[in-house]
Amino acid sequence: MTDDSPLALESFRAPLRALVFGASGGIGAACVDLLAPQPNVAAVYAASRTAPAPWNFSLEDEGSIAGVAAAAAAAGPLDLVIVATGVLHAENLLPEKTWRSLDAAALARAFAVNATGPALIAKHTLGLLRRDAKSVFACLSARVGSIDDNRLGGWHAYRASKAALNMLLRSCAVELRQRNPGALCVALHPGTVDTRLSKPFQAGVEPAKLFTPQRSARALLGVLDRLTPADSGRLWAWDGRPIPF
Repeated sequence: MTDDSPLALESFRAPLRALVFGASGGIGAACVDLLAPQPNVAAVYAASRTAPAPWNFSLEDEGSIAGVAAAAAAAGPLDLVIVATGVLHAENLLPEKTWRSLDAAALARAFAVNATGPALIAKHTLGLLRRDAKSVFACLSARVGSIDDNRLGGWHAYRASKAALNMLLRSCAVELRQRNPGALCVALHPGTVDTRLSKPFQAGVEPAKLFTPQRSARALLGVLDRLTPADSGRLWAWDGRPIPF
């Protein structure tokens, strides 16, 4: 995989219409930049906290999320919705090394951004997915959100909020399969990406395993292109391998 590897999106019906939440972040911006010039892409709606109306939203303001969804739906059904949002560290929020560092406010903040916000986006966009061809709702999650894969402990708020996101997406996928059998609802692990989210934690990462946002986004879009409805409701890594919940 390289930053300039082919991006086909052949499994989607052209012309494709995509909506990206978190378009001002590293991976979200890279997804927009990759999708926009593709000949089979008709529109890419870039929603972020810094975007002008009607594409401005906050994960903690359901009304703003509903507004973005309504604006995107005005032109017809969506083929691809990507939620490229998340928080690992912020003011008064740091990955915990021990249970003694657990804090109610930090836990609430992590869940609001990493689980509740994306769930509300799903609430307002899953019903907008195309019904007569393949369509996808995809959220960035994390390998550390896998309960089965947790062998190191720590990072309690981040792990737990991403695990909650995974379960929310699994439940949504079950309902989506009944309502729109050709659609997918999946979680994505982007790898360790050189963004603000991972910046303080890159010291021990091998250079070959630290991806640019463009490399990660290209890999994730390639994974989404290869997935079928039978793959819905799972967590998929950037290399196309499933990760257990």
